Amino acid sequence: MPYAFTLDDVAFLRSGAGSAALDECAALPLTDSSRLSDVGFVRRAVGERYAGAVLETLVLRRKSSSKVDDATSWLFTSDALQQASATAVARHRASRLDGRDVHDVTCSVGADLVEISRVARRALGSDVDPVRLAMARHNAETARVSPALVRADALRPVSRDAVVVADPARRDSAGRRAWKPADFLPPLDDLVDAYPGRPLSVKCAPGLDFAIAPWAEEVELVSLDGQVREACLWRGLGEGVSRRATVLRSDGTQWTVTDAEPDELPHKGPGEWIVDPDGAVVRAGLVRHYAARHGLWQLDERIAYLTGDTPPSGVRAFRVLEHGPYQEKALRTVLKRHDVGRLEILVRGLDVDPDALRRRLKPRGKAEASVVLTRIARSPVAFLCRAERIP
Repeated sequence: MPYAFTLDDVAFLRSGAGSAALDECAALPLTDSSRLSDVGFVRRAVGERYAGAVLETLVLRRKSSSKVDDATSWLFTSDALQQASATAVARHRASRLDGRDVHDVTCSVGADLVEISRVARRALGSDVDPVRLAMARHNAETARVSPALVRADALRPVSRDAVVVADPARRDSAGRRAWKPADFLPPLDDLVDAYPGRPLSVKCAPGLDFAIAPWAEEVELVSLDGQVREACLWRGLGEGVSRRATVLRSDGTQWTVTDAEPDELPHKGPGEWIVDPDGAVVRAGLVRHYAARHGLWQLDERIAYLTGDTPPSGVRAFRVLEHGPYQEKALRTVLKRHDVGRLEILVRGLDVDPDALRRRLKPRGKAEASVVLTRIARSPVAFLCRAERIP
């Protein structure tokens, strides 16, 4: 079970003694095999009362390094870190609120609030949990931003006119994922009803059925380094699009495609390359818009694989070496002819388990290749490809 922090724990961790204890214990291995010795060291360093808080904080800070930038001095709870937006994603969402008054009504430990505070005209954070609110105050100070903070229930407004930002909890007290918006904390419909007419930005899981949010004027899907991280439901921003896909990279580059762009595509056979669009594009239903932007077309209108003679820059694309009807025996022959031993298998539109197929094919050559399995109309097709990173 995760450690249950108290306000007293937070006060200690923020104190000079707590900071010194965290520094003293920061080099501990914190592995399963070192657990007993780590616990003993921390207990000797800080005493029994705060040993759990120090250990949990050290563990969570290490976990946060892949998610929250410059968080080596932050405070977290386990649940708060799990739900926190990655910094690049939080920064992107905040950029759409630049210069506005913004109220984060579920600010938790402040991962989103810190980024909002860097760009908003005025920033307010509130949360019903006093421990998380105390951690948010510490984290804001660490990040050198100064939002106003107040303890409040998200369903009882304490601000007027500001854009409302919310990230409802999507796990119950037992840690089970909640899929129904009525089971979110706070429930999604209740949250929307609490702020009639206010601009809204509500973070949701990317797998949500967006039809349950008819109030949302725009649905944005956001990916980071190829992984779809979240959906955001927007109201009141007035940007004239209903669907948006935003693709972020850790190197700071990003691009966006929306349903305001053209989506007319030619009907042609397979080109020299196959492109598998970013998951945010697929989930947002913008495959055709993305293809039209880059002069690509679909292999099949119901499947997200794209093809063309010139792939977009900055993507991993698949140069087609040969293709034909998909039959396992024929594919085995093709792999042998190309001396393929290291094999990547991608599948869309067919009921094929890539791992099971690879075991049956038993590639034994020296070359590396990718196989793209899909269907065109009703015919299963196999493409033997060489994956390349397009500069």
